[in-house]
Amino acid sequence: MLKIRVIPTLLWKNYSLVKGVGFDSWRRVGSVIPAIKVYNSRDVDELFLFDITATSENREPDDKSIKDFAMECSVPFTVGGGINKLSQIEYLLHSGADKVSINSYSYNRPDIIKESSNTFGSQCIVASIDVKKNTDGQYHCYSNCGKKNTGKKPIEWAKELEQLGCGEILLTSINLDGTRNGYDINLISMITKAVSVPVIASGGAGNYNHMVSAIKDGGASAVAAASIFHFTEKTPLEAKKKMKECGIPVRDYFIKRKKINSFFS
Repeated sequence: MLKIRVIPTLLWKNYSLVKGVGFDSWRRVGSVIPAIKVYNSRDVDELFLFDITATSENREPDDKSIKDFAMECSVPFTVGGGINKLSQIEYLLHSGADKVSINSYSYNRPDIIKESSNTFGSQCIVASIDVKKNTDGQYHCYSNCGKKNTGKKPIEWAKELEQLGCGEILLTSINLDGTRNGYDINLISMITKAVSVPVIASGGAGNYNHMVSAIKDGGASAVAAASIFHFTEKTPLEAKKKMKECGIPVRDYFIKRKKINSFFS
């Protein structure tokens, strides 16, 4: 079994670190580079760095910011936001990103997943799926930061993305995002049973047991989280300790690092 990853998510806008609930009510919670420096010291496996306004503003990914982030980041990181062509992926990878996450544009032109995987390797292409459970009780895929119902159903879309060649899927519950009420285990389980690529669970983590459940009950290969690390004393290292106690294989770190105070305090 692959070792499970714990991945903090940093959502940013104009260098400011932001967080919302249900992809809405965004508020500033810090700055990106200080956050990266803190996570460098906290035994994280990877980082997600997503520009939340690039798509809605119809602008190119900010490669200058990515270069600045890469200069400070000592762990692998994935960038997302506004990606809609291969040339952008090329310069983002050259700017220091290890992977790119593609979401909204893949609905308009799914072949970007195939072309980018063939060009750069599937290992650096993360297909992102944002899912909302609507009043009809059904799951629907949304794009444009949760604003547009694409008409796609999560299982069928995940299967298509896998066939197109993505290396892994980032699966986020819009309903539970920022609530700290736990991941949508049913949604995660539906997708992990439908595809063979790794699925990263996102949206709703409020304690370590939620993460354990996403893995053991949902079948996730990794857990992504923001609020639990931004607004509580909980840390990725303690999350992995809990997982290890529950028999989940995680990456061990043997280097003792000096504790750094949270940049959110």
